[in-house]
Amino acid sequence: MKKKQSRRARREFKPEFKNDIVRLVRTSGQSVTQIARDMDLTPSAVRAWVAADDRQQAGLPDAPESDELRQLRAENKRLRMERDILVKATAFFVKEST
Repeated sequence: MKKKQSRRARREFKPEFKNDIVRLVRTSGQSVTQIARDMDLTPSAVRAWVAADDRQQAGLPDAPESDELRQLRAENKRLRMERDILVKATAFFVKEST
């Protein structure tokens, strides 16, 4: 019978620490998985930090800004569809009343 692993409490890291880990990934020649294991981190967190640094270096918005942009675009699309429906309904009722 396999022992159930308990969840580790969510930890927060200072930007300086994240930058140090990203620098280590880029300069050490070790894999992300190995560095994560050595530093008691999850590989997905380290990859996310490296990706965020890549976006920052490229001048792209951070993930929260990208999420907000994605939400605003979806809302914009929904509002345009609602407007188009109202325009068509108005045209239909004007046509029917004449």
